[in-house]
Amino acid sequence: MPNPFAHVELSTDDVKKAKKFYSSVFAWKLNDMPAMAYTMIDVSGGVGGGLQKKQTPEQPSAWLPYVQVDDVKATMAKVLKAGGKAMLEYQEVGEMGSIAIFVDPQGATLGLWAAKAPAAVEPPTPAAKKAAKKAPAKAAAPAKTAPAKAAAPAKKATKTSAKKAAPAPAPAPAAAPAKKASKKAAPPPAAAPAKQAPPKKR
Repeated sequence: MPNPFAHVELSTDDVKKAKKFYSSVFAWKLNDMPAMAYTMIDVSGGVGGGLQKKQTPEQPSAWLPYVQVDDVKATMAKVLKAGGKAMLEYQEVGEMGSIAIFVDPQGATLGLWAAKAPAAVEPPTPAAKKAAKKAPAKAAAPAKTAPAKAAAPAKKATKTSAKKAAPAPAPAPAAAPAKKASKKAAPPPAAAPAKQAPPKKR
């Protein structure tokens, strides 16, 4: 995958003031999630984000971007090998995915986010999805235009491809990260990131 930025999160001393400031500057939709002490930022397209109170007094008030990866542990191993330092080596975010936070050799901080796919759902591969989209159109067409035999290959392709497909990433930034429940920084599940990331390969 191309590793797109999946989420941007602000940790601040005063969430109320931050919300007031950003609401007066940008046309963002801020959605509070009291149960997780988190506020989701809906930018209506592109990479979304969130607001939260700083987890520790020494933590700076700053924005932290998260990059979407297929495997947080594998990526963190590359970070450490390349000279980076782990701030949060690995943490599960409930059933949504996992995160990590590191500092690069120059001192810049960056987060990692990997969405967890639903255990019982194995959607078809892009090729199977394409075939599936064509199948309904043929089935709805007159018998002369789309015989039953023409629809069969599409159904077969869907079943075959579905078995080989890896679970699709769970939607990211549409609901707040369970990590917030554990009072640590994590990218909320973003619908955008998930759409940008191709299915995992097993």
